[in-house]
Amino acid sequence: MTYSSMFVKFSLHQIALPLILGLLVVGLSFATPYFLTPQNILNVLVASATLGILAVGAALVIGAGGIDLSVGAIMALAASVAAVFGLIPGASGIWMMALCLATGLAAGIANGSLAAKTTLPPFIITLATMSIARGLAFILMDGKPVYGLPEGIIFFGQGNIVGIPMPILIFAFVGVIGHVLLTQTAFGRYVTAYGDNPIALTVSGINITRFKIMLYSFSALTAVLASLVFMGRLNNADPSAGMGYELTAITAAIMGGASLSGGRTSVVGAVIGALIMGVLQNGLNLLAIPSFYQYVVTGIALLVAVSLQPRRSHA
Repeated sequence: MTYSSMFVKFSLHQIALPLILGLLVVGLSFATPYFLTPQNILNVLVASATLGILAVGAALVIGAGGIDLSVGAIMALAASVAAVFGLIPGASGIWMMALCLATGLAAGIANGSLAAKTTLPPFIITLATMSIARGLAFILMDGKPVYGLPEGIIFFGQGNIVGIPMPILIFAFVGVIGHVLLTQTAFGRYVTAYGDNPIALTVSGINITRFKIMLYSFSALTAVLASLVFMGRLNNADPSAGMGYELTAITAAIMGGASLSGGRTSVVGAVIGALIMGVLQNGLNLLAIPSFYQYVVTGIALLVAVSLQPRRSHA
C-alpha cells in the first residue's frame, strides 16, 4: 500500500466518524420521540463525559503502541483512598481531591516504570495493576460504597458553570489538553514516533523511562478526573466504580482512529468515538433494551472499529 492510499483511507475513516454519529442521532430521533430533546442531549453529553475523559488517555497510550487496562480500577482505588482517608471530621473536598490525585499519580508512575524497566508487555502490566488496584479498593472499603461526600466533590458531578454541567466542561477541558499535547508538543510527537518505531526513538537519545512515566501518568490522571465526575454524580465512593470502563474507553479510542499497532491516534476521534458510544447507550436505554445488551454492542463496535482501520504496509 502506498502512503497516498493509506492517507486517503485514514481521511475517509476520520470523515466517517461524524457521519456515523449524525446517522445515529437521526435514526434514534425517529425511533423514539424522547431522544432529540434538549434535556436528553444534555444527558447524553453528561453520561458520555466519564467515558470520554478516559478515552482521551487511552488514545495517547494506544498511539504509543501501549494499552492501559487499569484505568477503571484506578478510578475505584482513587475513590476508595479518598473515602477512607479523606472523610474525616473537618476535612474538605480539596483534601479528598488531593488524595485522588496522589493515588492516580502513584498508579501511573507504577505502570510507566514497569513498562520502561521490564520486558513485560503493557497488556500484562496493566492487567496486573488493574487486578491489584481493584483488590485494594475492595479491601479498603470492605466491599461497600460510602455515601455522603463533601460538596466540593459533588460539584464535579452535579455542579455547573454558567449553566453548563461540570462533567461536560471537564470532558471538554481534557479533550482540548489531550489534543494540544498530541499535536502541538514534543511529547505528542514522541507518542506517535514511539508507536511507529520504538527502536528509532530509543537510539535518538530520548529518555524513554521519563516518557513512559509521563504517558501512563497522564492516562492515570484522566482516570482520577473520571473518578471525581463519577463520585460527584452518584454522591458516593464505590470500590466497583469504573468496572468495564477500560474496554469501552479503548473501543472509543480505536473507533476514533487509534491504531493498536501504534504510530497513529487522534484525540478528536476518541472524543467522537466516546460520543458515539454514549449515544448508543442512551438510545438502548430509551428503547427499553436491557442494559446487559450494551456489552454486546460494545464488543461489536470494537470489532467493527478494528476491521475498518487502514492497514500500514511494512514493505
